[in-house]
Amino acid sequence: MRLSIRHTTRYSFDSPVVHALQRLRLTPKETQGQEILEWEMDYGNAYPELTYEDQHHNTVTLISVEEGTQEVTVTCRGKVDTHDHAGVIGRHAGHLPLWSFLGQTDRTRPGPGLRKLAEELRASDESRLDTLHRLSGAILDRVAYKTGTTDSRTTAEEAFAAQNGVCQDHAHIFIGISRAMGIPARYVSGYLMMNDRIEQEAGHAWAEAYVDELGWVGFDISNGISPDERYVRVATGRDYRDAAPVTGISFGNTSTVLEVDVAVEQQQVQQ
Repeated sequence: MRLSIRHTTRYSFDSPVVHALQRLRLTPKETQGQEILEWEMDYGNAYPELTYEDQHHNTVTLISVEEGTQEVTVTCRGKVDTHDHAGVIGRHAGHLPLWSFLGQTDRTRPGPGLRKLAEELRASDESRLDTLHRLSGAILDRVAYKTGTTDSRTTAEEAFAAQNGVCQDHAHIFIGISRAMGIPARYVSGYLMMNDRIEQEAGHAWAEAYVDELGWVGFDISNGISPDERYVRVATGRDYRDAAPVTGISFGNTSTVLEVDVAVEQQQVQQ
C-alpha cells in the first residue's frame, strides 16, 4: 500500500523566544514492511542544525528556533510503501542490547494493578505470542480509549487505575506488564491510516514485544490488532520519551501551545 502523509506541528509561545532547541523524531524508519519513497521537512521560524541517528536507529533532526519569534511551524510530507507482515518486524537491531528493553522506566513501572494482571497471565502455559495477544485484549477490556483524561506524563499504573487513556497509555501498560513477565518490549510512534477519515489530530502509538522465533512483533492495543499495511513506523524507544515526535528546551517564554494536524491517505500505485 502506498501512503501519503502530511504532518504539521505548530508552537505558539506567549512571549518572544530568546533561545530554543527542538529535537524532532519525525522521519519514518526504513524497516521490514516499509520503504520511504520521499520525505521532506519544512520549517517556519526555525532552521535545522544537524541530523543524526540515535541509539534506537531513529532519525533525529535538531532545529534551532529563530530568536524573538512567538510561533514555529514544522511540516513533514512524504510517501511510504507499506506491506502487511502481521506486525512482525523481525530480528533485533540498534545500538542497545535486547536486555535493555527489560528494564522498567518511570512511565512503565508496574504498581499493584499491573503486577496483578501480570500474575494472572503468568499462570497460563500458552505460547509467548498467545500470551501477548491475550495481554493486549485484557488491557483494552480494562482501560477504555478516552481522550482528554491523560497526558504525556501519565504513568502506566495511573492510566490502568483510572481505567481510561489513549494509545500512549495502552502501549505503556502493555510494555510494563510484558517486562514484568520477562519479555522485552518497546514503544513505537508513527502513523495509522484510518478507514473513516483522512484528517487526524495526532499521530499514533503502539508497542512491540520480542518473541524468540519471530523477533519483534507489533501490538496495537487500542485497536486490538497487530499492525498491518496501514501503519507507518517512525520512532521506537523504551517508552514515549525515547520516541516522542518533538522534545526540546527553550528560554525567554513562560508557556507554549502545541497544535498538531495529521493527514494519512492511500495513493493509487501506477503500473
